[in-house]
Amino acid sequence: MGGRGFGMGRKLASVDLQLLILRLLEEKPRHGYEVIKELDERSKGFYVPSPGMVYPALTYLEEIGHATVEAVGTRKLYSITPAGGAHLEANRGTAERLLEQFERVGDRMDRVRRAIDIEDGGKGHDSSELHRARRQLRQALSDKAGSSKEEDQRIALILQRAAAEIAGS
Repeated sequence: MGGRGFGMGRKLASVDLQLLILRLLEEKPRHGYEVIKELDERSKGFYVPSPGMVYPALTYLEEIGHATVEAVGTRKLYSITPAGGAHLEANRGTAERLLEQFERVGDRMDRVRRAIDIEDGGKGHDSSELHRARRQLRQALSDKAGSSKEEDQRIALILQRAAAEIAGS
């Protein structure tokens, strides 16, 4: 991890986040939200970077020539460049160790979640799927912060319908 490691706040040095992003872009081009979602899934919720961390990192990678961006509708699709690939290759060990640590810690957290569910008889604690869905909803709402009044109204209607459906109305 470049020797830095995670603290309890699950913070990651920006250079390490940039390496992880390059590693994900090496697999396939991605939108910023897809980077966040992939890191969330690989770490089983242990590390979910905020848009305020990911989007500046993507912009920086583009500025230094390690990534390119293509407008796809209203969204940006990022791809790794040959220079980004060379940088990743020079630092592959760090990137792979980070991903391995994410998986290891995520697996431990998953085991703890399952143990709590078993001890509680499955009552009173969210399933991993429900927990992930709540996190995805919070992320989607965060991504839409500062939207137009019309978009806010559209989102409010979606949430009201979802609440009614959950309540069984």
